[in-house]
Amino acid sequence: MAEGIVYDVIVVGAGIVGSYTAYHARKAGKTTLLLEQFPLPHNRGSSHGQSRTIRSAYGAQEYYTKMMNKAFRMWKELEEQSNKKLLRQTGLLCIGQKGVNYLDETAKCLQKNKTPFRRLDDENFQATYPMLSFSPGIGGAVVDCSAGFLLAGRALTAIQNQYRKIGGLLKDGEKMVEIIPGEVIRVRTDVGLYQAKTIVLCVGPWAKKVLTKLGVAVPLQTQKIKVCYWKEKIPGTFSSRQFPVFSQVNAIGPYLVYGVPCEEYPDLVKVCLHYGPAVDPDYRDTVDDNWVKEALQKYVIEHLPGLEPYPVITESCIYTNTPDEDFILDRHPSWGNIVIGAGFSGHGFKLAPVVGEILSKMATGLIPEEDMSYFKLNRFTKSRL
Repeated sequence: MAEGIVYDVIVVGAGIVGSYTAYHARKAGKTTLLLEQFPLPHNRGSSHGQSRTIRSAYGAQEYYTKMMNKAFRMWKELEEQSNKKLLRQTGLLCIGQKGVNYLDETAKCLQKNKTPFRRLDDENFQATYPMLSFSPGIGGAVVDCSAGFLLAGRALTAIQNQYRKIGGLLKDGEKMVEIIPGEVIRVRTDVGLYQAKTIVLCVGPWAKKVLTKLGVAVPLQTQKIKVCYWKEKIPGTFSSRQFPVFSQVNAIGPYLVYGVPCEEYPDLVKVCLHYGPAVDPDYRDTVDDNWVKEALQKYVIEHLPGLEPYPVITESCIYTNTPDEDFILDRHPSWGNIVIGAGFSGHGFKLAPVVGEILSKMATGLIPEEDMSYFKLNRFTKSRL
């Protein structure tokens, strides 16, 4: 029970975004409490697991490329602070698709932002990556040389440790049951009652449930993502020392397929569909996602003949998607001291250092330097025209 204490900032949700938000707030000298409903570490949200891709390549979405310039610097800073290797730089192979101009947009954006990249035509693509099988005429590929993957679980632990190191308070195993708005906000958990001048909600897949109780209708959809690992036929073919992270837009229907080379498990490549069935985060194992495995098997057989045609390990995580797959970084429309970070749509992990800084600034009365127009709540109800 902490009714007498009024924190400057309470952050609810100790995933990667919430943890970075709390870290930035504490680093700015604010008294900060980070609350997490599950005992740490856990695998029930969106920040667990061994790897997350990291990239500058975002097609025409230049605002993310610009944010990534800062994010890369911040990840390197966390590596130095924690004395842990968190980032493997392998490059990202963006594979073309007939009738899609994503590669042209990606190359243009990377060039504009002075990010190293290579453009491969069909012939060079096939010669450079003979372990892949794609029909001629797909448009080749673009290699984002800045990219790679983050060691996700290790990175999450590292930022939480740094937060504690500078005096931040973290309480896990406490489920939030009520938010009582006011000039001083009260947050009731199943353990105690806490007070703060500002609260930041980084509750991941539970955002829609929490925001609905606060009178905010947000078109968020939670999806269960099947994380599949496929065994190499010849060990070393897809080693992270020689093979990059890869992705292909419109690979299975309108959905992206992405992969991470062997690192997490010996001789296993992670290949996933950037889509899954809608699910309630409290009942995520009740949905049928066998069709995802079947679709991926067809993709692997056709394009990755160097892998066994069935996954040998499957795991899962949850995406919380907005209709346009842009984040929500905004204030409650009625209570300005309730800040919302939600809808990270499966690509928020890599940007967490910057997003956490943005949310922290919003919580402490500062103005973020980034263009916030893409992340407003009212974009779902108000025409951008």
